[in-house]
Amino acid sequence: MRTLRIMKIETIWQSLENEKTSESGLVYKRYSGLIEPDVYIALTYPENLRTIAVHVSTKIDFNLATWDKFRDLRISFRLDERNRDKQYLLISLLNNQHRDVFSILCEDLIQQVGNLEDETGLVKQLLIRLEKWRLLFEKMGQKGLSTEAQRGLFGELVFLNRFIEESHKHEYCVNSWKGTAKAVQDFQYSEWAIEIKTTHGKNQQKLHISSERQLDTTLVPNIYLIHFSLEVREGFGKTLNQLIGESIEVLKNAPAALNSFKLKLLEFGYFDHHKEFYSSTGYNIRQTICYKITDDFPRIIESMIPAGVGDVKYSLIISANDKWLVNLKDLISKIS
Repeated sequence: MRTLRIMKIETIWQSLENEKTSESGLVYKRYSGLIEPDVYIALTYPENLRTIAVHVSTKIDFNLATWDKFRDLRISFRLDERNRDKQYLLISLLNNQHRDVFSILCEDLIQQVGNLEDETGLVKQLLIRLEKWRLLFEKMGQKGLSTEAQRGLFGELVFLNRFIEESHKHEYCVNSWKGTAKAVQDFQYSEWAIEIKTTHGKNQQKLHISSERQLDTTLVPNIYLIHFSLEVREGFGKTLNQLIGESIEVLKNAPAALNSFKLKLLEFGYFDHHKEFYSSTGYNIRQTICYKITDDFPRIIESMIPAGVGDVKYSLIISANDKWLVNLKDLISKIS
């Protein structure tokens, strides 16, 4: 599969906006000659809406009424007046407040379809991604992450930043982060998985395990559990916003990894217009403990559960037993 060059959609849109016109219609520039489909970055006039346009055959069709549920996006077709056998599938942003999110999602969409030559497959993939967009735009209307979700994201990003710092494999590290997808473990790749737990206040050694599969090494031979014990204070310590800023700084010279990282933040529910909610709460890491899950590690796994029982959740109270402990740097070296 051809590696695609990441272009800054924002730059293209700004260029089009600087070329102001009084005409109505579609003004556009091709995204890149390195991708197979004809994808254009566009503005629709006179509304001046930021749009991506996909050039496809008029034989390609789907029911647009299905997509009326998007409150901030408009999905439409426009016939190509120069070629009556072709049409543009237009995805337009209706709310300029969400420009940054729209840019990230459009970059992601183009990367998903960039190697597809078959137009039917292109539209099918487009529909899958559009549903993801809908869910993300619904999250944007919420009032930010819960305090528990903020702590969870902080812990996952602490590890991700350390992972990138030690391995220098930006895309590998970001792609292994699965916490935003509600996967069984927070980080997964091939034959290893890592679950991150953060605690604060009382009962710092009490860890909540969300399923019987989370520490089950039957299918994944190497599972690690990392526990961050946090001190949480208002106006003291590193904020979630600051930590995310550090991640973006580390990834700034790896555009593919950076775009993937930003999309994962959106999937988690972190949006720029919610930043004020996270600006005062600070976190300090009191202790970091890493465990290698072995056969004698205290846990409940799928093979222990009677038929008919599922959705098992339990609390784990563990001590720093030397036979389970691993050094974080050594752990990262192994999985790198």
